[in-house]
Amino acid sequence: MLPRGIKQEAEKVLLDYYGAPAGIEGSSTLGGGSINAAFRVETTEEDVFLKCNDVHSYPDMFEKESAGLSLMRKTRTVYVPEVIGTGKTHSHSFIIMEFIHSGMRKDSFWDDFGKNLAAMHGHSSKMFGLDHDNYMGSLVQSNNRHQNWYDFFILQRLEPQVRLARNSGYLNQGHIDQFQRLYKELINIIPEEKPALVHGDLYSGNYLITDSGTPCILDPATAYNHREVDIAMSTLFGLFDDRFYSSYNEESPMHPGWEQRIDIYNLYPLLVHVNLFGMAYLSSVERITRKFSQG
Repeated sequence: MLPRGIKQEAEKVLLDYYGAPAGIEGSSTLGGGSINAAFRVETTEEDVFLKCNDVHSYPDMFEKESAGLSLMRKTRTVYVPEVIGTGKTHSHSFIIMEFIHSGMRKDSFWDDFGKNLAAMHGHSSKMFGLDHDNYMGSLVQSNNRHQNWYDFFILQRLEPQVRLARNSGYLNQGHIDQFQRLYKELINIIPEEKPALVHGDLYSGNYLITDSGTPCILDPATAYNHREVDIAMSTLFGLFDDRFYSSYNEESPMHPGWEQRIDIYNLYPLLVHVNLFGMAYLSSVERITRKFSQG
């Protein structure tokens, strides 16, 4: 059952979208992760997906998610759910979007996924970043724009998480010194590329298989970033199928050595996990900084 107060506000959002009343006839709970409650909602028009959280804990989270989904959807590449709208009650924020009916992978699933993601990454911008901040998990993600990818990666991705981890007692001065050495090496490790529109949190839990057997991506941390960020994230909690990487490379070849650079990009989500879940992820951070820094 939907939390109190959401039904009335959600029906206002549905009215704005459909241009006619779309009453809510029922709902069922879905798995929503650690910060959101998620529901399949039956309306007089069609079933929709709704997720909600505490209105005070994550300001404008769903408005930022809606902006990211819409930005990716406009590329008409990898399928992205259509956003119906967002709203608030006195206690909850919520987002309503297209309900994705799940199915079985068709034979070309991974080939299509790689090819279409490469096409999405072909959408560029003059600068790295975005015109607004958003979220990575439940942490605010700063997207202040930079002309230079190294500055963006260090100042908008790594350093905010390093500071937070140090203030929480997870990182000591030795860790900080290791990161400073790493920063000096990045320009020699990462090939320079134009900004690419990335999903930003493309691990195995953030794609679905539609009822037509095709990939659908959701729950983004969108920005214009280095495109290898998405490739790296796809390996963090279990590799995608090999056909995904080969298809991507056929469509938009990556610079040689991309497999060795994966750890560098994954420092950011690993630091996010340190800050959200604690010391269990610290050993991976230490391993990567030692591997790529001198001294």
